[in-house]
Amino acid sequence: MNTALAGLYSAFLTPLTPDRKFNPAVAEPMLHSLLRAGFDGVYVAGTTGEGLHLALDERRALVETLARCLTPGKRLLVHVGASTIKDALMLAEHAARHGADAVSSLPPKGDAAAIGAYYAELAAGSPLPLILYYFPKASPHAFSDPEQLLEICDLPNVLGVKFTDFNFYLMQRLIKRGNLVFNGYDEALAAGLLMGAQGGIGSTYNIMPEAYLSLYRAAMAAEWETARRWQTQINDVITTLLNYPFFPALRAVMKEKGFNCGPMMSGEELLPESQRVALLADLDRNVSREIATILSLGTAGALINPR
Repeated sequence: MNTALAGLYSAFLTPLTPDRKFNPAVAEPMLHSLLRAGFDGVYVAGTTGEGLHLALDERRALVETLARCLTPGKRLLVHVGASTIKDALMLAEHAARHGADAVSSLPPKGDAAAIGAYYAELAAGSPLPLILYYFPKASPHAFSDPEQLLEICDLPNVLGVKFTDFNFYLMQRLIKRGNLVFNGYDEALAAGLLMGAQGGIGSTYNIMPEAYLSLYRAAMAAEWETARRWQTQINDVITTLLNYPFFPALRAVMKEKGFNCGPMMSGEELLPESQRVALLADLDRNVSREIATILSLGTAGALINPR
């Protein structure tokens, strides 16, 4: 098994200007903050980064900016999924030219034959190793027969899977076969690591990196009670965020932390002021003191009453 890319990666939120253009002025300090916290790298232009909603030139600008700012020893994983295999291959070649370490892709729309053909062509044509993106909630049409996922993982140049599902039996089958597996659901990182996942990629890593890193280090030391304690505290935050439109809520917290990621490319509305205030109040009530310290929302949104 090639574990050179194992570790924790933030699913990078793509910062946008008010007119929905990529905003490098926010992306650069945000990247530096995540890497200083201790993440092994970032995963860009995926579901969290709204890659499928971004224009191709914006996706290229995002990769170029982050690659230029990447510090030694840190890694860049680039989601290149696109509406056509031609675009996906172009993005993969661009990522390779700019020093990315691997590419990834959600499955295309279509039947099993179309999905198999897409991944076969992408794996063969990509200059970088390919990480499949298994996410049944987002792509319910794909891999209805899990055996196809296993077969595609056997293709040359397929490194492993970003596994966003709660089917830990299937996850363990992949790991047992020698695939590199990244846990995808933030709320189940400890469970994924227990089952053998070699790392994780997640959205809420952006807002509480130290909590995830503490969980990961405990798991690597087989200190499972500590890992579970961190997971429970993390899940208090996730449960609170899920009471609101999730990605707008995530952007609201990032803004309070000093990183204004702007509007969403999808067109989904950001939280109105009343909901933003309510979200911060709910976080006040629902999170532990340790997590409150990690969130450290600053003066405007300070968590003042952590339990």
